[in-house]
Amino acid sequence: MSKKRIGIFGSTGSIGRQALEVIEAHPALFEVEVLTAQSNDALLIEQALKHRPNAVVIGDETKYAAVKDVLFDQGIKVFAGPSAMVEVAAWDSIDLFLSAIVGFAGLAPTLSALEQGTPVALANKETLVVAGDIVMATARKKNVPIIPVDSEHSAIFQCLQGEPLSKVEKVILTASGGPFLGKKTNFLINVKKDHALQHPNWSMGAKISIDSATLMNKGLEMIEAKWLFGLHADQIEVIIHPQSIIHSMVQFADGSIKAQMGLPDMKLPIQYAMGYPDRLVNEFPRFSFKNYPSLTFEQPDVKTFRNLAIAMEALRKGGNAACVMNAANEEVVNAFLKNRIGFLQMTEVIEETMAKVPFVEKPTLQQYYQADTAARDHAAELIHSLT
Repeated sequence: MSKKRIGIFGSTGSIGRQALEVIEAHPALFEVEVLTAQSNDALLIEQALKHRPNAVVIGDETKYAAVKDVLFDQGIKVFAGPSAMVEVAAWDSIDLFLSAIVGFAGLAPTLSALEQGTPVALANKETLVVAGDIVMATARKKNVPIIPVDSEHSAIFQCLQGEPLSKVEKVILTASGGPFLGKKTNFLINVKKDHALQHPNWSMGAKISIDSATLMNKGLEMIEAKWLFGLHADQIEVIIHPQSIIHSMVQFADGSIKAQMGLPDMKLPIQYAMGYPDRLVNEFPRFSFKNYPSLTFEQPDVKTFRNLAIAMEALRKGGNAACVMNAANEEVVNAFLKNRIGFLQMTEVIEETMAKVPFVEKPTLQQYYQADTAARDHAAELIHSLT
């Protein structure tokens, strides 16, 4: 495999940091071309001095001077702001664009990379949740792959190698159930952020950890799976699998099922996406059946964890419904992390926002942006009324 120049957009987050570990382990195969961060200038500087990218972008323009003062004399180009993020994403010097920016903010840079014809390793599920039809159409137009990094979608992607999509009966997304598996509403009403951030199996960033606790993350993944693999809503199923060893499954037309298994370690799907189509040797811990004599499964409790039911409805409805849901969810998660609203109030705000923002059946990209703004504004008003 020839050496790949990697652009890590969101390098200071959990996925970005682990991607740099993968690059460090395979210096003959990968080098860092671009690093970006929204606001963590100190870590971005540290990463840049260690990995020597061609350029860095800091999203928060107020931190541009601090980054430039350190890196300019090192021969590293420094840019700032959302527009720079989009412009640098289109550089033809990037061989693989790793989309690891959190939330809606990942959409514009990812589209920019696709328009340039750069393959995308997608860790930002919101990009497809918000505007999956436009993103996938762009990838097809430019004939470039989108390789999923989410462990569940990486599992499906791996199970589909050599298989025609026309023979897929359904995909089965596994979910750990999060830190509150088995809990009921009377328990969840008193949940605080520190408890919600304690995922039982995975080490993740704050936003995705809260989404996992509410099961919204699994709903977002259902919508992502629809676009990535060209599925209908009734072809996507969720099953609770507390051990997180089976990362997801594909059931085919003959009834057979393929599953991808392994220890819960995000570096594995990151490495797979970066090295694809090659499988790279590594020294990650290996799964042993001796340590897991029992793998268990159960149905998700959508009455208690209503976010999953909301996402399922958005999946079936289509249009801008998922975009509105995602925007409201980002607002409530941020408010919950700041102790402004309660755990169950997040769901209430999402439901009210989706009922308020007008539905558009076939949105343009501009209409997706408008729906996102409208949903955030309405969610912010509701959050303010609760605090």
